[in-house]
Amino acid sequence: MAGAFFKQTYFIPKPTLTEENLPDQSGKVHIVTGGYAGVGLELTKILFQKNATIYAAGRSKDKANRAIEVIKNEFPNSTGRVEFLQLDLEDLSTIKRSAEEFLSKEPRLDVLVNNAGIMVPPAGSKTRQGYDLQMGVNCIGPFLFTQLLLPILRKTAATAPAGSVRITWASSLAADLSAPKGGVDIDEDGMPKVHKSPELNYGQSKSGNVMFAVEAARRYGKDGIISTAWNPGHLKSELSRTAGLSQTIFIKLLANPPKLGGYTELYASWSPDITLENNGAYVIPWGRIGQYNSALTKAIKPEAEGGEGRARKFWDWCERETENYI
Repeated sequence: MAGAFFKQTYFIPKPTLTEENLPDQSGKVHIVTGGYAGVGLELTKILFQKNATIYAAGRSKDKANRAIEVIKNEFPNSTGRVEFLQLDLEDLSTIKRSAEEFLSKEPRLDVLVNNAGIMVPPAGSKTRQGYDLQMGVNCIGPFLFTQLLLPILRKTAATAPAGSVRITWASSLAADLSAPKGGVDIDEDGMPKVHKSPELNYGQSKSGNVMFAVEAARRYGKDGIISTAWNPGHLKSELSRTAGLSQTIFIKLLANPPKLGGYTELYASWSPDITLENNGAYVIPWGRIGQYNSALTKAIKPEAEGGEGRARKFWDWCERETENYI
């Protein structure tokens, strides 16, 4: 774990994919959840410069509209388009309506970036449906949103260049440093345990997104869809707005500009280094293919291959919990 921390924190190579060499995105459509603040905003700016259509999805229309105005003023020569998409990951009953709004406007979806999340809220915080808030916002909500958009992703992949249609998931170094051993602690009933420590629950939710990335690659690779998880890096962003004093101090001591995290996400979502052959890759700052720790690797591996099969179990639990909202 110390090795993972060092490799993902210090002496990080310069990003290899930036706005300078990203191909033109004219005609392509992307969704970036949380795409109007922090690292999500930086990614939206990069894509808009390259003439993409981007839906910045989240809860605050006012904040999104202010960010969109700034983006358009900053890049007046872009032929792209950026729009707000209402999305509340904390309330499963609203997510289908968000997906339907997008589907009513667009015939394709090239990349879905599940960027939005929450970090270490007060202990006991819950979603509208009563789930641990971090598990709900970081995992269950994005899972449902992705499932609702899967048909259009498959449709787009059928005619798009191989490996260009992608789903990417927000992980974190917390998956190595503050998650239960094996990533997600699943009880005898197949449910993830809710721990007393918000930090442990945060690490568990970030490990859950690693499991989503690997499991989606297994399930949808045959459709031509790539799925990745990424640790954006230690960043100055709104994600830490709910963190306690000790976490805030730690983040500030190591924090980097959000734009660097945007490059990590850009690599995970658009780099040609990631293909159907290495589908399920884990991307580390500022755009490199990394590895999970040994315990998480074993947990993710299917039981038939000598692993614990937790990725499939976690996916199956999320399917059961969201089936009434499809």
